[in-house]
Parts: sequence; structure tokens; C-alpha cells
Amino acid sequence: MDIPITVYALFGVAALGLFYALNLGKRDSRMPPGPPTIPILGNAHQIPSTGLYKQFREWSKQYGSVFTLKLGSANVVVLCDRKAIHKLLVEKGSIYSDRPGSYVGKLLTKGDHLALEQMAPIWREKRKIISHNFSPNQLDQKHFKVQEAEATVLMNNLLDSPEGFYDHIRRYTASVASSLTYGYRAATFESFWAYGVYDVMGKWTAAMEPGANPPIDEFPFLQYLPAWSAFWKRRAIDAGKTMDKVWTTARQRVEARRATGVRRNCIIDNLLDQYEKLGWPLSQHGFNNLMGELIEGGADTTAAQLLTLILAFALYPDVQKKARAEIDAVCGTERSPVWSDFAQIPYVNCIVKEGMRWRPVAVTALPHRVREDDIYEGMLIPKDTTLFIPTWALHHSDSIYPDAESFNPDRYLGHDKLASDYAGNADWANRDHYNYGAGRRICPGIHLAERNMWRIAAKLVWAFEFAEPVDATTGKVRHLDPLAYNPGILQAPLPFEVQIKPRSAEHVKIIKSELSAALEFLRQYDE
Repeated sequence: MDIPITVYALFGVAALGLFYALNLGKRDSRMPPGPPTIPILGNAHQIPSTGLYKQFREWSKQYGSVFTLKLGSANVVVLCDRKAIHKLLVEKGSIYSDRPGSYVGKLLTKGDHLALEQMAPIWREKRKIISHNFSPNQLDQKHFKVQEAEATVLMNNLLDSPEGFYDHIRRYTASVASSLTYGYRAATFESFWAYGVYDVMGKWTAAMEPGANPPIDEFPFLQYLPAWSAFWKRRAIDAGKTMDKVWTTARQRVEARRATGVRRNCIIDNLLDQYEKLGWPLSQHGFNNLMGELIEGGADTTAAQLLTLILAFALYPDVQKKARAEIDAVCGTERSPVWSDFAQIPYVNCIVKEGMRWRPVAVTALPHRVREDDIYEGMLIPKDTTLFIPTWALHHSDSIYPDAESFNPDRYLGHDKLASDYAGNADWANRDHYNYGAGRRICPGIHLAERNMWRIAAKLVWAFEFAEPVDATTGKVRHLDPLAYNPGILQAPLPFEVQIKPRSAEHVKIIKSELSAALEFLRQYDE
């Protein structure tokens, strides 16, 4: 009996489907090596729901410093290799500077966020705005006045209520960023201009952590799950609502002030005047989000690194001692350190770098995407591959940073320049750290962050002694946990206790004497 041709066709389709299913998730042999895959999923079943940054280090030990993961049909290449980062992301930035698609990111931002956007004209316009307003010239000739005045307020806050240091640090970074961006300062942490950004970023970091969501972009059918059945979707939608509410409220407060005829010398007023006259290059939602991004980048990440330094000071008293020897030789008890002392107090720069290496905020960094097929040292990197800079894994590689888990600023004694000077340098083996990313996606707020951290680190060590807390009942030291950090794509120390004592009555006198002038200057940014 003849078999109908339709039966043959069905068998053919089934065979092709089986062949495709068995090969889906399989690694191309021309790509960098990686952990064994299984059909369809590839390595998706091996991605932890949290702590992927540590797993990256383990895989790099097993499969090499450049390795591949498969998530369904998608390719992920992890660059735990400084040479590869430079050769690909820096030297070939024209094809390695896009972002992979992010369904969760779009739920959060409606597609309006510099960190997640493709390398397109709008992205370039936003980068130009940030780079201009936070350039070294703007910071050192104009914005430093806000940083110095708020630093003085911070020192006095630490004198008055040292137990509140955690929020004092976060208020400082938020207030600097909001004063420069919106023309409003955060007088207290309870101010909208302080707690608002941390509300946004707390939800953002939980929703965007690699591994915290199912592989939605690799298996798009998951996008159609109703929110009631998908926690990850509800979390992202809620984070997006919080982001929109906070940055819309910030814009409304500025517009209400401008409606009364009051203009302030700040980024948003200058841009609004320009755009209202010449036309809008951005949507209103995109503009609101961009202004919010200036606060997100200027407050949350810098606060996390400063809190890491306080934790390290308490755990490593010898670091304080060595830094004070340099600072005291320059400043004595007559004044606190200022940015112009940078070259004379090089060890503080070492401390800042070591803090960013030891406990980087962006533990996996935001991934890149390659625009076309490429070859690296004989290995294929196909078009649309996602590439990670595994920041924490790089920073905790003993082959690059010996005794990586120890906080040791001495490892940077030969690095007397700022991070920006090393980031694009052809001498990739001498790069200090990767906390700002690499290539065309490097953090555009790098100059603001470097100055904020150096300034506060120097003043903290000049003014105070830090130590682990002592139990009031037993008199025994309660040791701090150097690993107690929040999960998420951006990490900071969980709230902790620390002893903070002024070094002398002379230091107290200087700190207090600078307060009235600082508050007078900052009055222009009051609500």
C-alpha cells in the first residue's frame, strides 16, 4: 500500500523538529569552552537565582578566563580576562557597545534608560549631557563647592550622631547629586531628595540581578505569563511604578518652582531652558528618567563604596594609621583635606581603588552585545552574543590580585592616577579595577564618583577613628562580617554597627567651625 506523501512530510517535519530540539542549547564547537550543556536549556538550569557573580569565578577556574554559556539558542560569553576586555570592548567598541534585549528592563523603564539602551543617537545625546555636566572642568571649577559644603555637613552629622552613619553617608551622596541635578538638597535622609533614590534603586537592583529572573529573553514565551503567576514580573512592574513616581514627582517639584519664576543654577533648569527654546531631543518620560539616572548613578553606587570603606577601616586599623600619617603631614589639625591635596596624599587614592576592587558595587556589570560575528584568539563570538565583565570574579582572582580577599591598599601604591586614566589605556595589564565598566559603556559619572569618594575617604580618616563595636555588657568585640552585603545587581553592605570617635578636640573644633559657612552656601538649594 502506498503511503501518502503527507505522511512523509509529517515524518520529515518531526525529524527536523527533533534535530532542532536536540541541538538547541548546544554550544558551537568554534566558541570558547564552557560547562556541559543539555538539550534545549543549554546551561540555563545551572544559573543560580542569586550569587551568579561567584559562580562566574568558579566556571573561569574550570573552563578558562574566556568561557561560553548557552541559554537556549542564545550565547553568553564571560570575559574574566583583562586582555580580552581591552581587545574587544575597548579596541572594538564600535561593535561591542550595544546591550542585549531585556524584557524586565523594559518593564522597569519603558525603554527609557541610558544604561539599557542601544548605541544610537538618543544614547549619544544622553551620554553627552552627563559627560559635559560631570566633566573634570565642571567639577573642579564649579561643582566642588557643593561637594565640599555637603562634606562639611556630613562631618558634623557624624560628630552629632555617629550611630546614624549609614544614612548620613547615603544622605550626603544623594544631596550632592540632587543639588547639582535638580537644584534641591537633602537636608536629612528623610527628605524626598534622599530616600527617593534609594527606594528606586532597592527595587531596581533586586529586579535586575542576573539569575533573579527566568531566562525570559532567551525563551520569549515566558513573557506571556500573567503577572499573578509570575513573581518576577510583578516585582519588575512594581519597580517601574516606583521609578516613574519618584522621577515624575521630582520633575513636578522643579516645574512648580519654575512656574513662580525661580530658576536655579542646576542641570535640569539649564536643560529645560535650552529645550523649551530649541526643541526636545528626548521624550518627556525619557527626560525624567535621565534626570533620575543622574541621581541613581551619583548617589547609590558611591554611597555603597563609601560604606564599604567604613567597614574596611573598622576591620583594618593599620590602613587608617598609614593614611593618617600622610594626611597629618599635609593638613595637621588646622584643616581637613581638600581635593587639591590629591597629589600629596596618594595613599587615600590607593584606599579608594582597593575598596572598589574588594567589594565592587556592580558585581557582574551590565552586559554588552556584539553587533556582528567576531573572532578572538581563534574563538568565534557570534553576532548578538551577550558578553559579561564579571567584575567581582575578576577582582577576586588571585592570579591578578594576590590574596584577593584581603583589603590591602598597598597593592595600588604604583597607581597614583584616577581610574579614568587607566580605563582606556593600552596597557591593559596595568588597569586598576573594573568597577566603572569598560569601553564606550564606561560609567559617564566616573569623575564625580572619583572626587566624591576621595574627598570623603580623606576627611573621614583625618577626623575620626573607626573600630569594630564592643558589647556593652561583656566588653568583648563584636566582629563585623565582611561578606554581609545585599543580593542584587548592585550591592552594598547591609546595615552594620561601628565605633566612630573624633580623633581630638582640635579636630572637633575645625569640623564645627566650617559648618556655618557650608550651610549658608547650601541655603540656595533648600526646599
